[in-house]
Amino acid sequence: MNRIDRLTAILIQLQTKKWITASEIADRYEISQRTVYRDMRALEEAGVPIGSEAGKGYFIVEGYHLPPVMFTREEAGAMLIAGKLVDKMTDDSVRKWYLSATDKIKSVMPETEKTALEEMNAQVEVFHARQRRGAEYPDNFLTTIQQALGKGRCLKIDYHASYNQERTSGRIIDPLGLVFYGNAWHLIGYCKMRQEMRDFRVDRILKMEITEECTSEKRPGELKEYFKDLWLSSDLFEVKVWFDESLATSLGSSKYYFGYIDEYPEGGGVIMSFAVNDYSYIAHWLLSFGLKIKIIQPAELQQCMIDHVKTLAQIYLNLE
Repeated sequence: MNRIDRLTAILIQLQTKKWITASEIADRYEISQRTVYRDMRALEEAGVPIGSEAGKGYFIVEGYHLPPVMFTREEAGAMLIAGKLVDKMTDDSVRKWYLSATDKIKSVMPETEKTALEEMNAQVEVFHARQRRGAEYPDNFLTTIQQALGKGRCLKIDYHASYNQERTSGRIIDPLGLVFYGNAWHLIGYCKMRQEMRDFRVDRILKMEITEECTSEKRPGELKEYFKDLWLSSDLFEVKVWFDESLATSLGSSKYYFGYIDEYPEGGGVIMSFAVNDYSYIAHWLLSFGLKIKIIQPAELQQCMIDHVKTLAQIYLNLE
C-alpha cells in the first residue's frame, strides 16, 4: 500500500471509533509507530482536525466527516460474503439492519460494480441451516442485546431453559457480553434472580426489553475470564487438539457441535480449543480423523482415546 492510500485508509479508520491508538494503526497497516506519528502530522498539515490524548490515542474533532467513499470490488465482495454469514448465523434483527447497510454501500457503487456484485451473489453460498423455532421464540434479540451493551443497561427477559424445561419471567440480567459457540448465540450476564453469572441461549429467550437500570462497570477481558473460570468451576473441561492444516480447513461447521471456542496456527496445522463435558463424545469424533489429529490436553482425553482404540482392536483382531 502506498502512502497516499494508507493516509486515506487511516482517515477512514479514525472515523470508525471514538479513539484509535497508534499501536492499532501500526498493527493494521504493518508500519512502525514512528511512521504512524509522521502520517498523523501529514494529515494535520492537510487540514484534518486530529486531536490526541495520552493513554487514549487519536481522534477526529466532532463534526468532521469525509465525503462518501467509493468501494472497491474486493471490499464489496468481502461485504457480500459477510452478508451470507449474517443471513445464516444471526437472527432477524441483525439481518434487517445488515440489509439496510448493504443497500447504502450499493448506492455509492458504479453501475458496472453493482452488476459484478449481483453476478457474484449468485456464485457464493453458505450451507449452514438455521435452527427452526416455534412462533413463541421471536429470534430477533441480538440487536436489542447490542443496544443494551452499548447503553450500559440491564435486560429483562422471559426464558425457557431447555435442559429442565423451566420457564421463568421477568429475569433482570446485567449483560457481560454476547458470544457465539456451540452453533448458537449466548447472552452471558449476571442474573439478579439467581444471584450468579448465567449463560442464556438467545434462541431460548421468549421476551426481552431494555430496562432503565444501569449495568455494573465491566473490566476489559472480563468475558474471557468468565469462560476460563467456567472451565475450572463447572462440569466443562478445556480440550486442545492439533489438527493437520488440510483437515482444519475442511471441518466446516462440524467443530461447533463439539464446543469449539477458538484456534491458532501451530506446527503445520491448527490447535483448536473446545469446551466439553464428556470426553467420550468428542473422542468418538476425533477418532474418525486418524493420524491427522493429536490430543494436546488433557491427559484424560488421551487415555479415553487409548481405551477406544484398544476396544476396537480387540473387536477386529478377534474376528475370524
